[in-house]
Amino acid sequence: MQRCRPTLRTRCVPLLVAAGLLLASIAPAWATPATDADVNRLLAASRAQNMLDAMLPQMEAMQAQQFAQIAEQQTLSAEQRASLQRIQQRTSQTLRQALAWSQMRPMYVDLYKQSFSKEDVLAMAEFYESPAGQSLLDKTPALMQNLMVAIQQKMTPLMADLQKDLEKINSEVK
Repeated sequence: MQRCRPTLRTRCVPLLVAAGLLLASIAPAWATPATDADVNRLLAASRAQNMLDAMLPQMEAMQAQQFAQIAEQQTLSAEQRASLQRIQQRTSQTLRQALAWSQMRPMYVDLYKQSFSKEDVLAMAEFYESPAGQSLLDKTPALMQNLMVAIQQKMTPLMADLQKDLEKINSEVK
């Protein structure tokens, strides 16, 4: 059996690999940080404010549904229903104030600056400013709606099977 003698190359390769891994792990710290202006450009190009504004009515609808369920589950007097309505309106107002773009934009800017380098932010802004990026933004709502419908169609038979299993278990317990 022939024994391999360590050469300079075989001794240095593990050190070079280790040095490369160390450099790769600290490289993001060397990246140029994005500025507020860079992030604001990206937020404008990606229509972040429009997306946030579009979410508010959906969140309010979910909230209204939750309040309706509360009202249906209990027998409430007219006074209690009026009180519940006032709470719902106040909650909706609080939600709108908390999620207003003027409140959220600084948070978006800070989080993007923490998460992405200047190069990342500028590349994303350039993409969203491009025809392909604008097309993506235009078509994403329809895509998400179609995905929800497709997922619901896929889940319906699975839920029916689950319901049958639950009914079988329930009948066995009785």
